[in-house]
Amino acid sequence: MLPMEKLTIQEEEAMLSIWQLQGGFVKEILDNLKGEKPPYTTLASTIKNLERKGYVEPRRYANANRYEPVVTEEQYKAKFMNGFVGDYFRNSYKEMVSFFVKEEKLSEKELTEIMDMIKNNKS
Repeated sequence: MLPMEKLTIQEEEAMLSIWQLQGGFVKEILDNLKGEKPPYTTLASTIKNLERKGYVEPRRYANANRYEPVVTEEQYKAKFMNGFVGDYFRNSYKEMVSFFVKEEKLSEKELTEIMDMIKNNKS
């Protein structure tokens, strides 16, 4: 596998759809996308980029390719969440949580649930 490259927003949206479907044809991936859908050709081009970056692999069925994920959603999150925390929060998860609390993106109930997960070592 190639070293993981960060994905563009369009590529991430396509990958989310592919992960949810556990692979699919361009039309299926398009139908599964949330929000405003790009043109078919744009999505096909985005998926070709994902293939080039090593995120998906085509499987030929008759005259169409079905794209299957090579990288799991968990692998992607693990790789880029560390970079995100490093880039924006000086490698401090505490600072990140503090930011989300200040911005009112995390409630007291959610913080309690997070604390319980930490105490119980569960996700």
